[in-house]
Amino acid sequence: MEIKILWADDEIDLLKPHILFLEERGYKVVPVTSGNEVVDEMESAAADMVFLDENMPGLSGLDTLSIVKSRWPQVPVVMITKSEEEHIMDEALGGKISDYLIKPVNPNQILLTVKKHTEARRLMSERSTKNYQQQFGDISMRLGGRLDHREWIDIYKELVFWDIDLAESADDNIHDIFTSQKREANRLFCRYYEQHYEDWLSGKDQDKPTLSPSVLKERLFPLLKEERPTFLFVIDNFRYDQWKYLQPAFEQYFHTEEDGLFYSILPTTTQFARNAMFGGLMPAEIQKKYPQYWVDENEEGYKNQYEDQLLDENLRRHGLNIRHGYWKVLNAQYGMKMVDNIHDMMNNRLNVVIYNFIDMLSHARTESNIVRELAQDERAYRSVTKSWFDHSPLLEMLKGLAERDVNIVITTDHGSTRIDNPVKVKGDRDVSVNLRYKQGRLLDYNPKQLYEVKDPSKIYLPRLHVTSPYIFARAGDFFAYPNNYNQYVQYYSTTFQHGGISMEEVLIPYVVMRAKGN
Repeated sequence: MEIKILWADDEIDLLKPHILFLEERGYKVVPVTSGNEVVDEMESAAADMVFLDENMPGLSGLDTLSIVKSRWPQVPVVMITKSEEEHIMDEALGGKISDYLIKPVNPNQILLTVKKHTEARRLMSERSTKNYQQQFGDISMRLGGRLDHREWIDIYKELVFWDIDLAESADDNIHDIFTSQKREANRLFCRYYEQHYEDWLSGKDQDKPTLSPSVLKERLFPLLKEERPTFLFVIDNFRYDQWKYLQPAFEQYFHTEEDGLFYSILPTTTQFARNAMFGGLMPAEIQKKYPQYWVDENEEGYKNQYEDQLLDENLRRHGLNIRHGYWKVLNAQYGMKMVDNIHDMMNNRLNVVIYNFIDMLSHARTESNIVRELAQDERAYRSVTKSWFDHSPLLEMLKGLAERDVNIVITTDHGSTRIDNPVKVKGDRDVSVNLRYKQGRLLDYNPKQLYEVKDPSKIYLPRLHVTSPYIFARAGDFFAYPNNYNQYVQYYSTTFQHGGISMEEVLIPYVVMRAKGN
């Protein structure tokens, strides 16, 4: 597609060699001599890019810039001037210019600027595709080896990098190749996790990763020995790719000191994983040691209503007699109240703040066709998350903390995965309703299609009945009942769910940050 450049300069004839240079390389250049002509030309046929001389008679370059950006905000504008005075530069930058060049400019400088602002996406896409093709073989070779839990984290980090980097590529073939490799990685990760999970929990395998019950003890509690306050933000259902997508926004205010992951326990749901994280114990241990704080799946009541009490007990067991607070943000109004409360929170050694938006988004996407359209795939899901963050009370709170000497910890209890492959199961009315794991009597299934745990005590989960196994879906699978099977599958297919085993659900972010001023 031909790229049209509008070039405004009251001495445009002197720039004819530059214009010919661009035209020889396939660009269409429309020369004009005033700001008024720029506006007229844009009204008749908008350009893809505008070069503006700062010092033109009549409508000045800065005045023209203001009009162009107010009416055609997406068009990149490059200011060209003889002056290097700082106030002119500040005015131009405040007017949202895309670039700033000082006369005299040479043709190659102009060409580079044009490519940067009109072809950057295509060039970046081509670069990303080429670089991934070079790394594809290396990733495949590593997947064929015997990876430990640290190497799986490295593999997942690399796949997340390519997932985001390739998102803008228009090459459908490279998307298919990446999707295939990611599926294979998930299949192998599920097998690895199943082979080692019970040994990690029993202590047979001493080389185990940080798991939900130990993450606070191993990574958070050492920070609490410092004098500065620590703010622990738990964003429910927050995936590592979402964190990497948001990271540049966080780093406007903070330095990232730790960009790690840990392993969620099963089931990868809030009831189990977050209670285990705050309690520092596996679910069956919580049920036994603190029965007043555990709500079984078949009981009435909110399953995470005692998180703050479990945190209290966890801190006490580890000798951390510190002042701390716990808040759960379920709406923007309450979140903004917390922003006003930062001064008081600074008196606590630990502040725990739960944000449930992403989990609510995941459920809303299942139930609402509109939300499903907004977050139709991984890329769109990240984009909606970014849009929420940019307008959230969480960002306002982080801005309020950016000038203070505090530790910022960002983490979650589990992630979610996009499901697309139904696996048939049967069970009675008491079987749990989650799409990614089932627990209950009279379950009927093919054990080769899932991860089966006949004795829940082996993975430290409560047993509701004598014959109540747990089964977990792998990768993009989900459990579907034979009754109304087609309707059920159509309704849930391509939604984001959690509870089972996948890299996206199990390998979850744990990030430590400090304000740039500290």
